[in-house]
Amino acid sequence: MRRIGVFAALVVGVLVVGLVGPLSPANAETRGILSLLRTLSVQSENGAGYDRDLFPHWDYLGDECDVRDAVLIQEARRGPVTGDSCPVGTGRWFSAFDGVTVRNPSELDVDHLVPLAEAWGSGARSWTTAVRERFANDLGYSRTLIAVTASSNRSKGDQDPAEWLPPRTSYRCTYVSSWIAVKYRWQLSVDVREEAALRVLATNCGNPTIVVPARAR
Repeated sequence: MRRIGVFAALVVGVLVVGLVGPLSPANAETRGILSLLRTLSVQSENGAGYDRDLFPHWDYLGDECDVRDAVLIQEARRGPVTGDSCPVGTGRWFSAFDGVTVRNPSELDVDHLVPLAEAWGSGARSWTTAVRERFANDLGYSRTLIAVTASSNRSKGDQDPAEWLPPRTSYRCTYVSSWIAVKYRWQLSVDVREEAALRVLATNCGNPTIVVPARAR
């Protein structure tokens, strides 16, 4: 058994660039999250025709590892132990949604912070399959994918922040900022109710600043 070291660096530092494009530059612009929210188009959602298979996800990265494994490696609080290749073995993870510490990766889901169904209804239905695949495997922006307990992810489902917020209240401002940032990165729209909820939440959070993510498309 060994700790994943060099492989982890390769997965999250080199192999992913071909999947998601350039990472944000070191001198990226910083703005208040309300400013980013105002750039999002406000439109009614259209979820007709959604199917999860329209977003090819957990792309294979080599050495028997996929994108899900890469997220688990990247977010481990204590390096996971494995054999010469994936799947990822035991480690220690902190689930930001509910504040639970997890040691068995089988108890975790890797969540699309903006769910695939939400993305579909917010503009991804018009994308090519290749672009949807890039969204579903976006390792180029740390807010897009997050490892959380399976129970908290199932509780969230496909709901937006007008319908669901993480039970861990201290994480909610980060969650709202991440939601807006991911929608900005992928040029996804917000519906009227969603926009109103995000505006109130961001205001109540004190309009936190965020590094503006690079556009992915």
